[in-house]
Amino acid sequence: MAQNAIPRHIGFIPDGNRRWAVQHGLPKEAGYAHGIAPGLLLFEQCRDCGIQEISIYGFTQDNTKRPSIQKRAFRDACIALALELAKRGAGLLVLGDKMSAQFPPALKKFIHRQGAGMKVNLLVNYGWEWDLAGLKNGGLHSDEVSRLDLIVRWGGARRLSGFLPVQSVYADFYVRDEYWPDYEPQHFEQALAWFKKQDDTLGG
Repeated sequence: MAQNAIPRHIGFIPDGNRRWAVQHGLPKEAGYAHGIAPGLLLFEQCRDCGIQEISIYGFTQDNTKRPSIQKRAFRDACIALALELAKRGAGLLVLGDKMSAQFPPALKKFIHRQGAGMKVNLLVNYGWEWDLAGLKNGGLHSDEVSRLDLIVRWGGARRLSGFLPVQSVYADFYVRDEYWPDYEPQHFEQALAWFKKQDDTLGG
């Protein structure tokens, strides 16, 4: 059965920031700041299309093994993105291990959803094992995040990289080879067009 509606919840994996920087003769850490403007553009597109919820991979607990200069850069980029999304009226939830020193203090006010606009879940210092460990206390750490309909990844890799494993169980997975800072509006439009052609039986 072909889908005839837009996805309710989309996940985004904005990969390729470091490779983009190297391609442009910049240090690897410079790529993250160039991903902020595309993130805001994509947010506006989703809101204009009536998407109810989006989840964005900021950085993972595994990413914090990178050199300190890169860690500072992607933390700063996540803070800048989050604060601007909040200004634009997003219903923002920052999801990740807030007890870790790697979690930016500036984002702790968003560990409970703030705002009444389109739901935006920004994964910051997120790890799938951390998420599932919440079951020991009665529920996923991400239990406020709904099931994903579509996941879009930039940078060419065909893997989830630990992205919301429970919510991703029936998600369609669309991959772009472009690096994230080279985002163009048609990437999103083409993802939606592709999604409408996919099977929607959920195994039934």
